[in-house]
Formats: sequence, C-alpha cells, structure tokens
Amino acid sequence: MSGPVKAEIEQAGARRPQTASAPAQHPGMNRVLFLLTLSVLINYIDRSNLSIAAPLIKDELGLSGSQLGTLLSAFFWVYALMQFTAGWLVDRFDVKWVFAAGFFLWSAATAVTGLLHGFIALLVIRVVLGIGESVTFPSCSKILGGHFREERRGFANAVIIGGLALGPALGMFVGGNVVGRFGWRPFFLVLGLAGLLWLVPWVAWMPRRAKPSRLPSAPWSGMLPLLRQRSAWGTCIGQACVNYYLYFLVTWLPFYLVRGRHLSMDTMARDGGLLFVMSAIAATVWGKLADRWIQAGTSITVVRKGSMALGCTGLGISVAILALAPEPLFTAMLAITGMLLGISCCATWAIPQTLAGPEMVGRWTGLQNFVGNLGGAVAPLLTGYLLDRTGEFYWPFLITTAVAWVGTIAWTFVVGPIEQTNWDSSMTDRRPNVSPETTMSPP
Repeated sequence: MSGPVKAEIEQAGARRPQTASAPAQHPGMNRVLFLLTLSVLINYIDRSNLSIAAPLIKDELGLSGSQLGTLLSAFFWVYALMQFTAGWLVDRFDVKWVFAAGFFLWSAATAVTGLLHGFIALLVIRVVLGIGESVTFPSCSKILGGHFREERRGFANAVIIGGLALGPALGMFVGGNVVGRFGWRPFFLVLGLAGLLWLVPWVAWMPRRAKPSRLPSAPWSGMLPLLRQRSAWGTCIGQACVNYYLYFLVTWLPFYLVRGRHLSMDTMARDGGLLFVMSAIAATVWGKLADRWIQAGTSITVVRKGSMALGCTGLGISVAILALAPEPLFTAMLAITGMLLGISCCATWAIPQTLAGPEMVGRWTGLQNFVGNLGGAVAPLLTGYLLDRTGEFYWPFLITTAVAWVGTIAWTFVVGPIEQTNWDSSMTDRRPNVSPETTMSPP
C-alpha cells in the first residue's frame, strides 16, 4: 500500500473512536450490568473454592504440594485453551445464550465436586469447570462493547472487576467459616446448586442481540489481522502478568495464611477476605474516577494506560513488602495490596473493548484471555513446585513482584494509543492485487 493511502487510512482510523465504539445505551442495561457483576462474583467463588478448602483436601486425600498445584492450575489451562472458541462463539452467536449455557455448566461442575473422591476425579471436574467458565469475559466484553458508551465503560468494567474481587472475598469470609465447621463437601454442593438460581433473572433481563458482525463467520477468521496488531500483543502480555499475580493470590493466599502465617481458618477468612474487599472498593472507585477524567477531556490513552502502570508498579512493590512484613504491618499491607490489585485490574477489559470495537471484541478478548490465562496457570503450578523444593514462600512472592513490573512495561510501552482499530484497512491491506482506489472505496 502506498504511503499517502496508508496515511489516509491511519488518519481515518484516528477519527473513528467516537463513532463505532460509542453505541447508544439501551434501556435496562443497569440490570444487565448487575447480573454480569453477580455472575463474575459467582464465577470467582467457584474457581477459588478449591483453594479455600485446599488444606483440608490436601490432608484428606494425602496430596503432595505438586499435586495440589496441579489441581489448582488445571482449571486455568483448560480455561485458557477454550478462549479462542469462546471468543468466536460470542461473536458468531447470540451472546446471552452462549453465556447462559456456560454458566449452567460451571455451576453444575461446582456442585458435583462435593461428591467426588480422589485426585483424578477432581482433576476431571476442574477441567469441566474451566470449559464452562471460559465464556465469561468474552461475553461480558461483547455486551459492554456493544451496549455501553466509551465514557461509561470504565465504571461498568470496574463494577465487574469489583465482582471478581468480591468472589474470593466472600469465598474466604463465608467459605472459610463454613469449611471449618461443616467440611468442604457441603460447601461445594450448596455453592453449585444455589448458583443455578442466577439463570432465572438472566433469562428475564438478558440484553437484546447487538448488530451481527460483518466479518466472516469461521472460528479463526479475523485472527491474522488481530495478531498483526502491536497493541494486541501488548494487552496479551499485560493480561498474562495481571493474571499471574491475581491467580497467585486467589489460589495460594488462603494456604499461605494458614500454613505460612499460621492463622486459624477464621482469621484466614478475615484477613484474606480483606485483601479482596479492598480490591473491589478500589476498582469501583477508580473506574468511576477514570470515566470522569475522560468526560472532562483527558485522553483515553492517558487514563487507561496510566491506571495500568500505576496499579502494576505499585502492586509489585506491595507484594514484595507483604512477603517480609512483620505481624503488626502484615494486615495493613494486605489492604494496600488489595487496593493496588483493584486499580491494576479495572482497565484490563476496557482497553480491548475500545481497541477492538464491537465487531472484533469477542475475538480480541478471547486471544487476550487465552494468553493471560497461560500466565495465570503458571502461577499456582510454579508456586507448588517451589514449595516442594524450598518449603518457603519467599521465592513465589518475589517472582510475582517481577512479573507485575513486566506488566507495567507491556501496558505502557507495547500497547499503543487507545483508539478503535480500522479493521477494514487491516484486512484489505493484505489482499494481493488490490489497488489503492479499491482499498479506499466504501463497502
């Protein structure tokens, strides 16, 4: 493509962000946002419940640290591998039904977990759980990208991230006490069966289908242009770093508090839950502030990327201090770590929603979540291995610090300006024997 034509396309792409990426909000979307937030809360209780019960399960089944790490990470490997399929499904079919099917599958898997005995059976059901939960964030991004304007997406995404943080918090507050008094099996049964009740209001309030995509309908269509985007690689690397420290905290924090800090189950529930409560509060408040800064005229790029840089850098520092903090300082550092976790997570999905636009948001989110969850899956497995080799938590905490700082680099320097990609030019630019006139002609 000639230089003037390419420059014209780039200028056109720079003028587009406030058009296609700013859909009119439909009535009833606040109810939908509430249900999405509640679903993510349930999602994170269900994926973190094994870590809450880990000390009891480990003792009952006689598992090694590596076996426990395998159980904790198996979900994330399958969840990651399903992201391409999940992203295509929500772009190709009506997202509300795709999400409902996934929700039913993962809730049923949670309930069945309470009936199982043995390492292999638990491993299989964690795989099923990963398949069901894989549609969650592609579905949320598809709905928010298609029904919420840019200046409201910061708060909408932050509320969902608040649900993400409240899931482990409630799991620790309630689950820690329930597991300590009644055992881990009733905990899983009640969680799974009660979660199915969410489907009732979802069927009543779920959003109408957004405008179907103009892109080809094959599962891998659109992936090559997506992989050519530098910002796509930046968000993928950044998400891998975010998921590494998030999943490290979700999967191993309860075990660390009980075995590393020698807390009781009740105290673990209080202190561990504090971190995630503070994360939920910080994400929601920061998301609202970010939207106000954008409405006041601050660059979307500065607001979204600045949030990620601040959160990742600060969290790396706080995690390092957390590993070494004496008892009087430890609880305060848990709260600070939670706040920085919330700030570092609240823009992770708002950024690709803008970059991808409504037509490609499912695929972009699927790719980002695939790579991100590979990073997340490494965290529990590597931590279990290091515990078997060293018997100490210092190395897992220090590695988490380094990963968080790599995230700062990815979100700040690899991700480009936060504006919608011109997919028409991205695709036609690679076609052979296409003249500039043909490339620039309207569809």
